[in-house]
Amino acid sequence: MTFGMSYKITVGKYRVAALDSVTIIKSVENLADTATVVLPGTYINRALQVEDKISVGDKVEIWLGYDDDLKMEFTGYLNSIATDDATIKLECEDALYLFRKSLKDREYKSISLKKLLGEAVAEINKINAENKTPTNYTVKCDYDFTWENFTFFKTTAFDILKKIQDETKANIYFKDEVLHIHPPYSEIINSEAVIFDFARNIEKADLKYVKASDKNIEVEVTYTKSDGKMAKKTFGNPGGQKISRTIGAADEQSLKNAAESEYNLWVYDGYEGSITCWLIPYVEPAYHIELRDSEYEYKNGKYYVVSTETSFDSSGGVRKIKLGRKTG
Repeated sequence: MTFGMSYKITVGKYRVAALDSVTIIKSVENLADTATVVLPGTYINRALQVEDKISVGDKVEIWLGYDDDLKMEFTGYLNSIATDDATIKLECEDALYLFRKSLKDREYKSISLKKLLGEAVAEINKINAENKTPTNYTVKCDYDFTWENFTFFKTTAFDILKKIQDETKANIYFKDEVLHIHPPYSEIINSEAVIFDFARNIEKADLKYVKASDKNIEVEVTYTKSDGKMAKKTFGNPGGQKISRTIGAADEQSLKNAAESEYNLWVYDGYEGSITCWLIPYVEPAYHIELRDSEYEYKNGKYYVVSTETSFDSSGGVRKIKLGRKTG
């Protein structure tokens, strides 16, 4: 059975008619999902001109699929236009594009992650409304973390989110107009795991099966105490491979949560690595998938999807899926 490649890509009010390739990278470990759309430099023996039709900040939608059965793969904004190597390259970014705006300077005392993000998102909505690009972003946060103090000083909302992710290792991503912040692997989007079978719908596998008992990990968290002095806390197996993290001023429970979350990222039974599949069935970060192998059934299990890299061109469409920890 063969399928015809189909796509629909719009930039601003224009639809892409000629396409070289598309690459879409999504990850709960990166703040922004990105897409690169490459157009040919010429179309029907004429140089392709786009600068007078589209501009940075235009809304971008990318739909991909087979036989005109399309799935929305990316929505965001045009970040840059490059015309090198006889092609036109459009670099795009998800809703984080609208968060690269400066916030008012201020300082908070003993503020939770959820409240901090609510303050930042409310200001972004206000700024966008003033710029006549109204948004209604909300926050869904179940990560229990509190800072003893947190300062906004000559910073953007994007910078704030980057600092939060660096310090907490939270999964941060957008779904529609909701900014999600969750402990690693805690939020699963799909109720039923998407099934991938090594004998049926996996094109390539780059996997290694590991056991938690084979890992000897100790997490060391360096943090700032209320008096300004630096201190350390550890979690895991003393003397094991050391994984170090640095966190700003935080309360004791938040430090413990951060150390345990980091430890759980590294210690588990199951596969490490990635599989490469086709565009169907659809998968995105924060999904969980089920791997099946009739030859090694003890390795069967469900896994959290950390990231996907989707590639689409005249030769076909594939999706590389990076696995996180085992979920079942």
